[in-house]
Amino acid sequence: MTPPVDLSQRYAQLNDIGVSLSNEANLARLLEGILLAAKAITRADGGTLYRVSEDRRTLHFEIVRTDSLNLAFGGISGLPISAQFSDLPLYHENGEANNSMVAAYCALHARTVNIADAYHEQGFDFSGTRAFDRSTGYRSQSFLTVPMKNHENEIIGVLQLINAIDPETGAVGAFSDADRHLAESLASQAAVALTNRLLVDQLEKLFESFITLINLAIDEKSPYTGGHCQRVPALTMMLAEAVSATESGPLAGFTLDDKDRHELKIAGLLHDCGKVTTPVHIVDKATKLQTICDRIELIDTRFEVVRRDAELAMLRALQAGADPRAATRDYEEKLQRIAEDRAFLAQVNKGSESMRPEDQERVRRISRRYRWTDPDGDEVDFLSDDEIENLTIRHGTLTAAEREMINYHIVATIKMLESLPWPKHLKNVPEYAGGHHERMDGRGYPRGLTRDEMSVQARIMGIADIFEALTARDRPYKPGMKLSEALRILENFSRNGHIDPDIHAVFVRRKVYLEYAREYLDPAQIDVSD
Repeated sequence: MTPPVDLSQRYAQLNDIGVSLSNEANLARLLEGILLAAKAITRADGGTLYRVSEDRRTLHFEIVRTDSLNLAFGGISGLPISAQFSDLPLYHENGEANNSMVAAYCALHARTVNIADAYHEQGFDFSGTRAFDRSTGYRSQSFLTVPMKNHENEIIGVLQLINAIDPETGAVGAFSDADRHLAESLASQAAVALTNRLLVDQLEKLFESFITLINLAIDEKSPYTGGHCQRVPALTMMLAEAVSATESGPLAGFTLDDKDRHELKIAGLLHDCGKVTTPVHIVDKATKLQTICDRIELIDTRFEVVRRDAELAMLRALQAGADPRAATRDYEEKLQRIAEDRAFLAQVNKGSESMRPEDQERVRRISRRYRWTDPDGDEVDFLSDDEIENLTIRHGTLTAAEREMINYHIVATIKMLESLPWPKHLKNVPEYAGGHHERMDGRGYPRGLTRDEMSVQARIMGIADIFEALTARDRPYKPGMKLSEALRILENFSRNGHIDPDIHAVFVRRKVYLEYAREYLDPAQIDVSD
């Protein structure tokens, strides 16, 4: 019989184990800790931890350990669970309960099973155990199988311990009543810890799913920004890992643990959530005149009206007795000018290159040159003020007002994120996500922060956001930039105070750009390797 002093020590050990399990955040480490603790407290040579499947029809091997065979599968320190450990069915194909297997019986009836010698036990099928023993030379003798029950009185797992070892002689014996009580107490504590861990994991998964839902809404609204919302977090994490691995220089002290990584990942996923407020015709504005449709087609229609007016004018002149050759020549000159002006406006509408001042003035002259009758019957200039403003945009396709609306997405992002009651381990998400349009020299937006006022994580995301935008191949207004050109632009940004030069140095030195390019860029864009 186990001495009372020894039992007291084991109960004290049980309390320590309970505290340790409740503090474990990693699921695999928690599962392994449960089995190792159960083996230690009952002095078992081996053991298995099963989890009940979601459909509650099988028991899945999670952790397998046998010390004397040096056998370790599952958890964080063992080999992956192999095919030899197939799930145990809780029910036969005919729907009857599988009461022949000890672990299944324990799970189905929520009852501890203590077997002194499996080779002499009647009522359970140990054929698989005996086959294992024959192949390894082991003898699986005593079994203590304990159900793990959660707060809803559901069995969530089974703890099975094999071969109780006498601490003095080393002989294998039966598990005692004290062992059973200790194992049941540990199983109860472990079930609580496991349930709590699973609930936290499920909540985190649900939270990330909501974030994915937001990005899906942006994606459905615009496939261009949707891809951006997925690629920026990926590049952010690549660069963050590279910076964390740096062992020398100004960034040597920056490190990431699992909580830091999770926080930064969430911030990356949410960095553009404010784009849900941006009108889709601005997000996707591929040409200068595009709103819900490309208004260049309306201008084409007006040119057709002007052409017909010129043709009518020629016919009227001929009818009035004008010189046919002069009238025809004048008409053909008008047609030539109309065709040239029409082609010119179609080209500048693309916004693919910078617009010269003389080209901007030509747009205004075209507007004054042609007169047409609008739907209200009024004779007006060929182009409206809004059309002139859009067609004379110097760079790109956005007007100043539209660019402000695009830029407002970061303000909306910050407002949205700062309104949420973030838990302690995610409290920096608004700062990380809200700083990717700031500059190191304080000339960024929306807050005009300088480098010293920003976290390393926010500075990392700023580089990721820019590089992704430069190389993206799904934008409506430009092709994906080649890697060499994107790196050249990033180098200039590093020198002129736009991005952090130290993080940029890591980006280049550790070839983060190449890791990202191989996964996300078209092979034709990858024109450099070093």
